[in-house]
Amino acid sequence: MLYQLESATVDNLDLLIKYKLSSILKHAKDLSEEEFTKINNYVNSSIPKQINDYKVVKLDNKIIGCILVLKHLDGVILDEIFIEEEYRNRKIGTSIIKDILENNNIVYLWVYKNNINAFRLYEKLGFNVISDTENRYFMQYSKLKGAKNICKDV
Repeated sequence: MLYQLESATVDNLDLLIKYKLSSILKHAKDLSEEEFTKINNYVNSSIPKQINDYKVVKLDNKIIGCILVLKHLDGVILDEIFIEEEYRNRKIGTSIIKDILENNNIVYLWVYKNNINAFRLYEKLGFNVISDTENRYFMQYSKLKGAKNICKDV
């Protein structure tokens, strides 16, 4: 399935905020009102600052998701990937990730531990867990043989 990536614009802000909040709140369980407010404030302040780094995912000229890839340490971090529910399980997200892996030697990402489907996909694509928190894994993909985990304490 052929998708297009286009640079996000300020016209996409509300949609990007909706995507980011949806993604976080789906996997962050049992949030207090205070934690929810912090997350909401963070999302609403960070996305406008990063708007130039976001790409919207389009299929048949319709926005169906977004990605955020940033420089990180010795590679890039797939900071966000979101595909709307009705377009999931069509290999669009997998195709996007494979394209990112093809164009970068080292790719990092965070995944919620309870997001089993995403975790399994990342493992299948060659990512390895290099550290974790109570709720998330930090994973690394590397094309480089013998690459060192420089992020043990992330």
